[in-house]
Amino acid sequence: MSTIFSKIVSGEIPAYKVAESIDYLAFLDISPLTRGHVLVIPKKETDYIFDINDDEYMGMWVFAKIVAQGIKKVFPCRKVGIAVVGLEVAHAHIHLIPLNEVDDMNFARPKLSLPSDEMTKMAEDIREAISEVTNS
Repeated sequence: MSTIFSKIVSGEIPAYKVAESIDYLAFLDISPLTRGHVLVIPKKETDYIFDINDDEYMGMWVFAKIVAQGIKKVFPCRKVGIAVVGLEVAHAHIHLIPLNEVDDMNFARPKLSLPSDEMTKMAEDIREAISEVTNS
């Protein structure tokens, strides 16, 4: 069964993309915990992250590291936190969340609802920062 993330990969559903490779995609979470909250997914639909073959699994983490470096350049934060929950969508994904406090990663708290123009600008800024990171 096709997940919402597979529909984003295929272009059926729009997303605020920040990075893309042949195998992975990173885009803004539409209900973020903090500004700059990004999801990293494998394009190949796999429900459970530990079912991904070793090479693709390691590649996803390298891709996520590059995206996190871009996020950190755009959003002043102490660290970019990582969470793998995977219960809300049956497609493996990594949450990258700018953190200044532990509570910034509390999934039980209310999510942000940001206007489209702000989401578009955040995605552009992160893409530009990733480009700087990968070209340096």
